[in-house]
Amino acid sequence: MFKQHLPRMILSLLITVLLVLHTAGVVRLSMLDRLEAWSYDTRLLLTMPHELDPRIVVIDIDEASLKQIGQWPWGRDRLAQLTSALLDRYHVAAIGYDVVFAEPDTRSGLASLTHLAATHFKQDKLFKQALDKARPLLDYDARFAQSMSSGPVVLGYYFTPYPQTEGALPQPVFTSGVMAGLDRSFVHNQGYGSNIPQLQHAAATGGYFNMSADFDGVTRRMPMLADYHGAAYEALSLATLRAALGAQLQLHKTGDTQWWPHSHHLELLADDMRIPLDAHGAILVPYRAYPGYTYLSAADVINGRAPAGLLENAIALVGTTAPGLLDLRVTPVAKNYPGVEIHANLISGILDGNIRYQPGFAHALELALLIVLGAGLAWILPRLTPLRGAILGLSLTVAYIAANAWAWQHNWVLPFAPVVLLIAGLMVLNMAWGYFAETRAKRQITGLFGQYVPPELVEEMSHDPSRFNMRSESKELSILFSDVRSFTTISESLTPQQLSDLLNEFLTSMTTVIHGYHGTIDKYMGDCIMAFWGAPLDNPQHARDAVLAGMAMQAALTELNVSFAARGWPQLHVGVGVNTGRVSVGNMGSKFRMAYTVMGDAVNLASRLEGITKQYAVPMVVGEATCAALPEMAFQELDLVRVKGKNKPVTIYQPLGLKAGIDAALVTQADVFSGVLADYRAQRWEVAETKLRALIQQTESTSASIQLYQIYLERINHLRQHPPAPDWDGVWVFESK
Repeated sequence: MFKQHLPRMILSLLITVLLVLHTAGVVRLSMLDRLEAWSYDTRLLLTMPHELDPRIVVIDIDEASLKQIGQWPWGRDRLAQLTSALLDRYHVAAIGYDVVFAEPDTRSGLASLTHLAATHFKQDKLFKQALDKARPLLDYDARFAQSMSSGPVVLGYYFTPYPQTEGALPQPVFTSGVMAGLDRSFVHNQGYGSNIPQLQHAAATGGYFNMSADFDGVTRRMPMLADYHGAAYEALSLATLRAALGAQLQLHKTGDTQWWPHSHHLELLADDMRIPLDAHGAILVPYRAYPGYTYLSAADVINGRAPAGLLENAIALVGTTAPGLLDLRVTPVAKNYPGVEIHANLISGILDGNIRYQPGFAHALELALLIVLGAGLAWILPRLTPLRGAILGLSLTVAYIAANAWAWQHNWVLPFAPVVLLIAGLMVLNMAWGYFAETRAKRQITGLFGQYVPPELVEEMSHDPSRFNMRSESKELSILFSDVRSFTTISESLTPQQLSDLLNEFLTSMTTVIHGYHGTIDKYMGDCIMAFWGAPLDNPQHARDAVLAGMAMQAALTELNVSFAARGWPQLHVGVGVNTGRVSVGNMGSKFRMAYTVMGDAVNLASRLEGITKQYAVPMVVGEATCAALPEMAFQELDLVRVKGKNKPVTIYQPLGLKAGIDAALVTQADVFSGVLADYRAQRWEVAETKLRALIQQTESTSASIQLYQIYLERINHLRQHPPAPDWDGVWVFESK
């Protein structure tokens, strides 16, 4: 009985191990990440408040305001009116501007008038007197700065990951000395874009409004602290809340560090408010149903038309919902969500003590549950009937969902997807086991890989289908690209039907060769063929098979051209590039179309090598990694090149054949040419030229090597006339693909 259940138990344990490895961070399963994100969003949407929070009001630079006052950015005189109205007329507790004022406002013409007073009207006292009298009205920045003196105003700014210093930063909330001892990876920034000093110094403080989106582009969290040159700066929401309450800020480490070293977390303490931070100094945004706050048009506030009762003692956040101003984010609540409301949600959540966080023990708890449940279910479920197995699985799922919901209500965010997926996955696996026989697995292998690999490989794979899948993995493979030279010109000389027939015969012949050397066809791109060796079936000789296939393709093309000539079709000439290296191989694409393919630098280099075959008048070029993997083959070194898209130069070679069967004269020529390359790189032009001319005399006029030698003679002549730098490393650079 044990042996009968062993395959199911092993498969169940493998699923468990995979989920454990994902949770431990050894592998990443994007499906689980997305499912976890979905479960978090679902919990948030089901429990978020739906009523308006009267403590926060959004002053909206909306379409109506833009129509009444004019396009953005507004003059600072208008912003001074807005600030004065909020502080002096409506008596808000604080103002937070989700805007940065990075440049002086010159639209009043004050600078031009000052210039005229110093030049054309230098002697005109009346002009100067009028200008001095009007100056306070025309200095919009000064008016805006003066308006901030009536109450706490917080100005927004942003940090950048690249060096940039624009404007003036506010004072940090924590100095480098406070931050030095924290084992947390806060967001480190290299630069910032802030407000002009005149405005920033007039404001109570400032707060950055950078937001961090998760892997799927959804904004679920906001960093409360950001690092710049070792000091910590606060977010706009936190700065505005502290300005409204006059709260001091402290940084506190909490948790049981003795029994579980990783269970502690950091907290910000603002008076009696606790703000738990994650490892990056961020908090989860406690979203409300949109809209969660009263929105008042900025034009109505400026013109005194806003209801006074809504604003008194409220925190005012100035932002925009106008689509043209591009402050819309993707959030769990909506795909087009005003950025200013995210700041409002943060303030509201901190005031309510409703900031959810993942406790320090959550990771250990998740690992323990996965191991215990995985091992237990792997042992128990195969021994139960399908009905009892379903009842057990559903009971465990409901119990975990209930425990997770209880934790959520207590502001703990516990992992959801891996545990539930483990229970559901093992339950479904055991229920459906009887419906999946080996014959179906064999048919599946044929369906998955039949279009890519030759039939004999599919047959071999079907003997043990569990070894093969289309999941992406990293492997060392050999990649081949081939392309018909001057195909555009050829196609113009044929009718559409002739072109179709020619391509079909050409691709069939070349594919037959590739399949004969156990290659996997990746794709056809017009007249170009992309293939690889070493996947899905392991092939220790992938480099050898790839090179021999490329040489066999040239031989097959010679025979094919005879058939084409008999029908009056043009002759085809193909360039082949082969490279070996570690790549990602697997099923890739979109939900509409997937393909079993390879990606990586080694793939790109193989394509570049094919492209430069014509530069050396050779039919085939291989990379240095391929050459190094084939000591049994003879190669002729062609050059040391730097191809487009790569900084590191690579040595390229032309394969001559297996050493056991190659003409000794060909090997001798290759050795002599290697000496030419050594002289060429040492800038011994005369010596290299002499050797090249000797090679030309010794080589048959019909040999393709003649063209290669002529290319180097022309290159040496060019370098004589345009000598390279003394430290020239002999690398030839290709700027095009």
